[in-house]
Amino acid sequence: MSISHALSNALTGLTAASRRAEVVSSNLANVMTEGYGRRTLELSAHQLGGTGAGVRIDGVQRIVDRGILADRRLADAGLAGHRDMTRMLGRLEAIIGTSGSGTSLADRIAGLEQALVSASSDPASDIRLGEVHRRLTDVASALNDSADGVQALRQEADASIAAQVETLNTSLAQVQQLNADISRAVIAGDDSSALMDQRQRVVDRIAEIVPTREMARPNGQIALFTPTGGTLIDGPAPEFGFQPVNTITADMSMASGGVFGLTLRGDPVDPVNGIGKFDGGSLGAAFAMRDRTLVEVQTNLDAVARDLVERFQDSGVDPTLAPGGAGLFTDAGAGFDPLDTPGLAGRIAVNAAIDPASGGELSRIRDGLGAATPGLAGDSAQINRLIDALSDMRPTHLGGSPDGAAGHAGRLVAGLGITRVTAEDQLAFAQARQETIKQAELAGGVDSDTELQNLLLIEQAFAANARLIQTVDTLMQQLLEI
Repeated sequence: MSISHALSNALTGLTAASRRAEVVSSNLANVMTEGYGRRTLELSAHQLGGTGAGVRIDGVQRIVDRGILADRRLADAGLAGHRDMTRMLGRLEAIIGTSGSGTSLADRIAGLEQALVSASSDPASDIRLGEVHRRLTDVASALNDSADGVQALRQEADASIAAQVETLNTSLAQVQQLNADISRAVIAGDDSSALMDQRQRVVDRIAEIVPTREMARPNGQIALFTPTGGTLIDGPAPEFGFQPVNTITADMSMASGGVFGLTLRGDPVDPVNGIGKFDGGSLGAAFAMRDRTLVEVQTNLDAVARDLVERFQDSGVDPTLAPGGAGLFTDAGAGFDPLDTPGLAGRIAVNAAIDPASGGELSRIRDGLGAATPGLAGDSAQINRLIDALSDMRPTHLGGSPDGAAGHAGRLVAGLGITRVTAEDQLAFAQARQETIKQAELAGGVDSDTELQNLLLIEQAFAANARLIQTVDTLMQQLLEI
C-alpha cells in the first residue's frame, strides 16, 4: 500500500505542477493585456481517511487590489471629464478668438473705433465711411459666428450625451450577462477568471462615463454605484434614457423644456440639472458644457451685443432716430427689445440704412440714420458722437465694472482664456493622479521576472515527481520479477 500511496502522491504532484505551468503561461501571455488579473493556483494538502494523499488543487485565484482598482476608476472618471471639458473649451476659444490675436471680438471693436476716428478726420470721404461700414459688419459677423459656434458646441454636447447613454446602457447589460455567467461558473466550481477580466474591462468603460464604485455580491457577482449614492446596477440592468434635440438655440434650457436630462426607468433623474447623482466623468462634463459653461458664454456674448446696440440706439447719440428706432446695429433688422436679449448675438446685424448693397447710404454714418437728405460733407459731429458712445464707460445689463465696448468684449475674451487655462491645469493634475494610480495598479499585476522564477520551481517540482514515479516503477518491476 505504501508504494501505491507514493505513486498516487507523485501523480497529484505532477498534476499540480502541470496546472501551475498552465497558470504561469497564461500570466506571461497576458502581461500586456489591459484588465487582466494575475492568477495563482491555490493548493492544499489532500487528506484521505486521515492519511496524506498528495496535493489538492483548490482552484485558480485572480489577484486584484480592490482599493487601488476603485481609486483608479474614480481617477479615470475625473480624467475623462477634464479632458472633454478642456478640449471643448479650446475649440470655443478658437471660435471667439484670443486676446491680441487681431481677430477676437475685442480686436474687431477696437478696429471699428479706429475706423470711426479716421472717418472723423475726413467725414466727406466715402472710402473712410465705407471702412466704418466694413468694420461694423466685421463686429456683427464676429458676434454671429461666435453665437453660432456656441450653439453648435451645445448641439455637439447634446449628441455626446445621447451616445454616452447608449454606451452606458449597453455596458450595464453586459455586466448583467457577465454577472450571470460568473455566478454559474462559481456554483459549478469552474474557473471564472477570464469572465471577470472581461467584466472588469466593461466596468472600466462605464467608470469613464460615470464615477463608479464596485460592491461584491454572492457567487462572484457585483453591483455598481456612484460615490454619491446613485445605483447603476444591482441585479437586473436598469435602462437610462435621454432625448436628444435636432437643433439647439440660445433660449433652450432645462428650465424652458428645450433640452432634456437623463431618465431612469422612464423617470427624470434630476429635473434641475438633468444628471443628479450620476454627475462626473465624461457624461457630467457634457452636461456641464451644454447647460452651464456654454450657456454662460452665450449670455456674455448677448450682453456685449446688447451693449453695442444700446450705445448706438440712443437718441442722444443720433438725434435723427425716431423713438424706438434701430441704431447702427439692429436686432435682425428691427429695433432692440430689452425683453428679448437671449440670442441677440446671433441676430445682431448692421442697419440696412447705411448699406449701399441694400439701398442705404454711407453718408448716414456722418449725417444720422434718420437724415432725409445728405448733410454737410465736412461735418464730423455725428461721427464724434458715435466715437464717444463706443468708448463711454458704462456697465452691461448684467452689471460689473463700467467699461467701453471694446473693454467689455476684452473682458469676455480674457475670461474665457482664464477658464481654458484653469481647465488645462485641472486636466494636468487629473492626468498625473491617474497615471500614478495606474502605475500602482500595474505594480500589482503580472511580473514576468517573478513568473519565470515560478516556472523554474515548477520545473523542479515536475522533475522530482517524475523521478519519484520512475523509482516506484523500478520497485514494482523488482517485485514482479520475484
